[in-house]
Amino acid sequence: MKPEFITYQKFNDPALADELAEHLDRHNIDYQIEEESLTFNITFLPNDALQKEYAVKIKSKDFETVNRLLKDDEIKNIEDVDKSYYLFTFTDDELMEVITKADEWSAFDVVLARKLLGERGRDISEATILAINQNRITELKNPEPTQRLWVIIGYVIALSGLILPFFVFIIGLFIGGHLAWHKKTLPDGERVMAYNENDRKHGKRIFYLSIITFALQVIYGIVYFE
Repeated sequence: MKPEFITYQKFNDPALADELAEHLDRHNIDYQIEEESLTFNITFLPNDALQKEYAVKIKSKDFETVNRLLKDDEIKNIEDVDKSYYLFTFTDDELMEVITKADEWSAFDVVLARKLLGERGRDISEATILAINQNRITELKNPEPTQRLWVIIGYVIALSGLILPFFVFIIGLFIGGHLAWHKKTLPDGERVMAYNENDRKHGKRIFYLSIITFALQVIYGIVYFE
């Protein structure tokens, strides 16, 4: 089985996606760029009517390599950064948060935050960075908080499929399928289930209940109009 390409980073501007792609080309990293809609298209309008984003995808085994390459490149750029750049106003604790949650920031910001802390007398060793990254991955592996509201909405929509139009069936499938099978990608490329076991069970029930209610609606329509 060929390795799966997983989203590494998303951009609203295709030029930024192309910039990352050029960087990957220079280092002979395999990638794919896919165009995606930012919103679930329940209106069935043409894709051009919706806002787009561009996902740069790489193989999971290359995540850590690309992380390192991007940080190495940014080390060369931080010397030229303007002093008005917003990170210069951050407190030590705020800069530390940039480092501990590196997955939420650009590689440039993470490298600069570490440099600024060093200039303030808070040098961070490579061993400490490694420990921070491992702790962050462990934290991110935890399921998202319980999705009780979406579970309730999902059941209501799934049952509404008995009397409401086709697009309600689609929404029920989307909510149920998302809760049941959605995965999140960790900074090291590993993919884990996003939601806890109980929410995933509800998601599967919502998914199949949506199919059942829609099928009953179709059968009723056929019998009634015969």
